Amino acid sequence: MLEVLRKSLSQSQIVMKGDYPYFVHPITDGIPTVPPEMLEEVATAIAEKIDLNIDRIVGIEAMGIHIATALSLKTKIPFTIIRKRKYGLPNEVEVEQKTGYGGAKLYINGIGKGDRVVVVDDVVSTGGTLKAVVSALKEVGADIKDICVVFKKGKCIDEVDGMKIKYLLAVDIVDGSLVEVGEV
Repeated sequence: MLEVLRKSLSQSQIVMKGDYPYFVHPITDGIPTVPPEMLEEVATAIAEKIDLNIDRIVGIEAMGIHIATALSLKTKIPFTIIRKRKYGLPNEVEVEQKTGYGGAKLYINGIGKGDRVVVVDDVVSTGGTLKAVVSALKEVGADIKDICVVFKKGKCIDEVDGMKIKYLLAVDIVDGSLVEVGEV
């Protein structure tokens, strides 16, 4: 399983964002292209790992959008995107996101008390984005059933707010290349 995803690792390029080594991959960046068979493989694998007794899939802009979309098509469960744009809608929640290479504000709309959700994203590294999102979702009363990312990069956090982060592949940058270092 995950043959297409595994094969793609060796084709990823590494760039430096300041002192932070960043890998460029179809799932995390949409570059050079996102093959449909890779996206289908990712959606199938995530669907097998998560609790599907949910009301909604929650993806995080930008690179969680295609993952949430593919998973929604696979499971027939609707999705919501946590956006980087403020809309000023009633009950909008602002989230301060901090990553290994920067930070931004995210905005949650349309998720409320009692909504059973799964959070999906492309990669976890420092955990800054997931920590902020999980905290804000709990603040609005959402019932987070699972958190799942495609890649766990390097030595990063294993859980957020007591919830284990599920992932498809553990990867790291070794000698200038993106390599698999394990799977759960």
